[in-house]
Amino acid sequence: MYNSQNSPLAPSLDEMEQASKAIAPYITNTPVSQWLGPAKDELLGPKTEVFVKLELLQRGGSFKARGALINMLTLTDEQKRRGVTAVSAGNHAIAVSFAAKMLGTPAKVVMPRSANSFRINRCEELGTELVLVDNVGQAFEEAERIQNEEGRIFIHPFEGRGVATGTGTLGLEFARQVAGLDAVIIPIGGGGLAAGMATAIKYLQPSCNIYGVEPTGADSMSRSLDSGTPEKIDAVRTIADSLGAPFAMPYSFALVQKALERIVLVEDHQLRSSMKLMFEELKLAVEPAGAASMAALLGPLKEELQGKRIGLIACGSNIDLASFYRLLRL
Repeated sequence: MYNSQNSPLAPSLDEMEQASKAIAPYITNTPVSQWLGPAKDELLGPKTEVFVKLELLQRGGSFKARGALINMLTLTDEQKRRGVTAVSAGNHAIAVSFAAKMLGTPAKVVMPRSANSFRINRCEELGTELVLVDNVGQAFEEAERIQNEEGRIFIHPFEGRGVATGTGTLGLEFARQVAGLDAVIIPIGGGGLAAGMATAIKYLQPSCNIYGVEPTGADSMSRSLDSGTPEKIDAVRTIADSLGAPFAMPYSFALVQKALERIVLVEDHQLRSSMKLMFEELKLAVEPAGAASMAALLGPLKEELQGKRIGLIACGSNIDLASFYRLLRL
């Protein structure tokens, strides 16, 4: 069993098990698909086994519902009456909107104006009040103002024990669905998914190596691991807006630092190629972030993981048809 002694903030296995039970009425236990066929054999070799966790089929369209629910299930009746607020380019906004609707609390979410229209519309359909601002930095400032002036509870997109406990439930599912994994590749934005998921997988499959993947235009966690402390970047420059966290934060950074082998970087053109491949080979229409694990496997980790038993995460697919088509045409 994974020893979290050097990560005192890590949620325990029992906490994650209890969290799984708590959110079970609201979420989907998403399936796993094995990539089989001549294209896989040609690209990665016939002995390489690839299993994709289809978290894009989760309610709300991404893994984010898990952490949002865990954080919001702890709210008091008075806190639920005042409502919640959040910052997101889309997936977390939808997750908070979904969780708020399920739990009967009002949500007021701040999003950049550049957010995909599909995500904005989905939040509005779920009854969320939206505040649109020019960039992610302004979004955090506006959410802080809302929190202070309106008394709403801030539901963080990637930081904190609740987020890691929630994403840990995804790791437990995957580790139990596919035994004997040699490696799992996890997309990283702010690090909340990797923090919880990697910790959970290490509990159940301690010999499994966990790799993170970031876009080159949003590499705050890579810089943080290099320097040994949470870092920020001056701007986000990637098509994978769901991975566009402008900074790393201490809690997620500490768990990522402990549980991951390392982080690799991919370019936007690799994300596009992997989106196309996943559509053609796995029949999955994923957003750029949902193709990041595949891009890492076909790019910087290809030789290292050849012949291994590998887990990938299709972490989300909140994208409209026009944007999907446009990205693949570029």
